[in-house]
Amino acid sequence: MYVFVRRAGRPVTRDEAAAGVGISRKLAAFHLDKLVDAGLLRAHYEHPGGLRKVGRQPKLYEPSGVTVQVSIPERRHDFLADLLMEAVQTGTRDEDGRQAAVRVARERGHGLGTAEREATRPGRLGAERGLTICEHMLERYGFEPARLAPTRLRLRNCPFHPLAARSPDLVCAMNHAFLGGYLDGLRVTGLRADLDPRPGECCVALSPADTRAEAADESP
Repeated sequence: MYVFVRRAGRPVTRDEAAAGVGISRKLAAFHLDKLVDAGLLRAHYEHPGGLRKVGRQPKLYEPSGVTVQVSIPERRHDFLADLLMEAVQTGTRDEDGRQAAVRVARERGHGLGTAEREATRPGRLGAERGLTICEHMLERYGFEPARLAPTRLRLRNCPFHPLAARSPDLVCAMNHAFLGGYLDGLRVTGLRADLDPRPGECCVALSPADTRAEAADESP
C-alpha cells in the first residue's frame, strides 16, 4: 500500500489505493489511516486535481517524506559515511585518508562531549558518573553498552558492521578516537577508551584510567 502511494506521484484516494493493490475499499482505508498514524503518509480532504465538484471531498493520501530504516542490531552506516565524507572534504596535505578519518572522528566525539558538558554543567566528573553519561550517548549511537563494573563498560554492538569487517583497522581506530574525544570533551577523570576487540562486539571498551579491569570482573 505504501509503495503504491509513493509510486503514484500524486495524492490518491481510498478507491484508487484499493484498486491499485487489489483489496476492498474498507481494508484500504484501514491500512492507509494506519500509515498516517505511523507518520509515513499524510492525508487531507480535497477533490483530485483540486477541481471543484459537488459533494463531499474525498480523503487523499500522499507520502509524508519521512525516511524509515529498521535494523536489529542497530547499524549506523550513515554516521560512518558522514565522518568519512568530512574527512575527504577537510583533509590536508600533511595527512593521509586514514589520518584524516581518525582526526574527524576525534573532533566529532570531542564536540559531542563538550556540548554534553555545557548543557548539563555537571562540574568535575568522576569515572562512575561519567560512565553513566557515556551510556546514554552510546545507546543513542547503537553501541549497546553493558556495565560490567562501576567503572568499566563493554560495547556489545558495532553499529558499523559489516563495513567494519572490510577495514577493521580503520573503523576501530575511528571508534577509539571518537570515544576518546568524547571523554576529553566531557572532561571525565579516571576513565579512558581502550582498544579491546572481541568477536561480534565493538573494538573499544571504557575502563579505569589507572588500570584495566580484570577479565574476571566481566559478567557472561
